[in-house]
Amino acid sequence: MSTSLTHIDGDGTARMVDVGAKAETQRLARASGRIRMDAEALAAIKQGDAPKGDVLGTARIAGIMAAKRTGDLIPMCHPLAIDAVNLDFAFEADAIRATATATLTGKTGIEMEAITAVTIALVTIYDMAKALDKAMVIEDVRLIEKRGGKSGHWLADRA
Repeated sequence: MSTSLTHIDGDGTARMVDVGAKAETQRLARASGRIRMDAEALAAIKQGDAPKGDVLGTARIAGIMAAKRTGDLIPMCHPLAIDAVNLDFAFEADAIRATATATLTGKTGIEMEAITAVTIALVTIYDMAKALDKAMVIEDVRLIEKRGGKSGHWLADRA
């Protein structure tokens, strides 16, 4: 059985890609997502008045921790020595947008770490604010930029 899939061998068996021979390069990945909520929950988070405390501070820590554990969570991801992970939050009319930027010097990309950071930050916001709005919706989680490696620089063509 011949295949061009990188995580499947010739017999159809799942495998982790061997990156040993690849050159180390500076790599960056940026991911974004949002959590939609009602006006009361949004205001409480913005004012620092949510029942469980500092929602965005807790979400930031959770996202950073998740990025560092991505290799433990996603079966074919390599464990990476991440240089940095930053999470930023922006208030929108009906949501909070999370943006994670992850960097490293390494042999494989860091996209999954940025996506994982955003996802867990948003899930943490839900957990911290669910007493205010159980109908919150996590949406639009996606990679928006990557740099480094053989494929070079990639930027999402839509917001």
